[in-house]
Amino acid sequence: MGALSDAKKAYRLLKRALASRAAVQRVRRRLTDTPPPPEGHFKIAVYFADGAVNMYQMRQWYRPLAELATRWPVVVLARNASGAEKLLDEDAPPVAFVPTIRDLERFIAAQDIRIVLYVNQNTRNFQMFRYGRRWHVFINHGESDKMYMTTNQYKAYDYALVAGQAARDRLSRTLWDYDIDRRTIEIGRPQADHFSGVLPYTPDERTVVLYAPTWEGDRPSAHYGSIATHGETLVTQLLASDAHRVIYRPHPRSGVIDDEYGAAHRRIIAAIEAANAADPRAQHVYDHGAELGWQLAEADVAIVDISAMVYDRLAAGKPLMITRPADERASIDTKGYLSDCEWLTTESAKDIVAEVQRVRDDEAAIARLQMWVRHYFGDTTPGVATEKFHQAIEQLMAEWERWRAHEVGAAPADEDDDDEEADDEEL
Repeated sequence: MGALSDAKKAYRLLKRALASRAAVQRVRRRLTDTPPPPEGHFKIAVYFADGAVNMYQMRQWYRPLAELATRWPVVVLARNASGAEKLLDEDAPPVAFVPTIRDLERFIAAQDIRIVLYVNQNTRNFQMFRYGRRWHVFINHGESDKMYMTTNQYKAYDYALVAGQAARDRLSRTLWDYDIDRRTIEIGRPQADHFSGVLPYTPDERTVVLYAPTWEGDRPSAHYGSIATHGETLVTQLLASDAHRVIYRPHPRSGVIDDEYGAAHRRIIAAIEAANAADPRAQHVYDHGAELGWQLAEADVAIVDISAMVYDRLAAGKPLMITRPADERASIDTKGYLSDCEWLTTESAKDIVAEVQRVRDDEAAIARLQMWVRHYFGDTTPGVATEKFHQAIEQLMAEWERWRAHEVGAAPADEDDDDEEADDEEL
């Protein structure tokens, strides 16, 4: 039995290795027809060591980086073949495929990279940290109160671009001997200035309600999903109203663990189809597309579970309700926005039409929301976050010039390294 299991594991590993080699070859062939950039052209690099599964971490930065590139040329250093393929397929910045240490060294040597941006905490980021005389800057891929946002790994970066005061407070509470004032720069959420996508309906007098639940979770502390506890009820009530339009955007993993959760999800989709068939003017939406932006910007009210969607919507500064987990074992943050948000319980889901109207009209609720928006993201006036992002980069570029001026005439440090991984392809 053990020998059979080992054989299956070996087969899977071999299959994965062959698929990775094939992907590497495909990417190299695609880039063969792309003229190499002039030496010293790129000033900013985004280091991305992940594969296609984590592309959502990059996608939200495409448009902010494109605008930044009008001033400072930007390149993505892609270490993984499947990630590089996706970047080449999508509206990403220019891509340098550097699967080996040697590839990375050659590219760095030919370019004038002064700032390296990181969107996640991939362990292979450490391979890029070895290059000095440039700033290593963590920009993250979202804002939330999860433990990920206070990891001690922040100390590995020269700077972190954070959304607002909430992020600074979290880091101050958690990290020892971390100079918040010097090493963090507030930029808000520049992605919110570039919400993308085309509306799949024609706007009219209906109140648009976004319901964006997460999946069921794989342990009691993460049982945040509401489809089976709140979702069917609230969607049924809203579909029955001729004054509302539903945008249903579930997590793509909904139902992978709990069959009943998946069944509830499918019943909601069927109910939306039936409602649209009965009244085509309703234009309810089952949204499972790759683009996220128009939903957050256009919905009059959003209903979300405890997830990153809370903070994505909060950045839009518009009415928001959070589903209260039915499982009392679910972990809930008691220090940030969730300590003062508009909860939607399983009971109040039955009165969702009235609840939607309440959060739109309640001046006290609106005032609380705006206070938390400012705490997490600062000034959310369109364009302000983008300007802060650009100012942060300008500040870092000026710091780079200042430090560089100190060593004019000095011999540069030797950054070459006979790393034994230098000629190994990324698998």
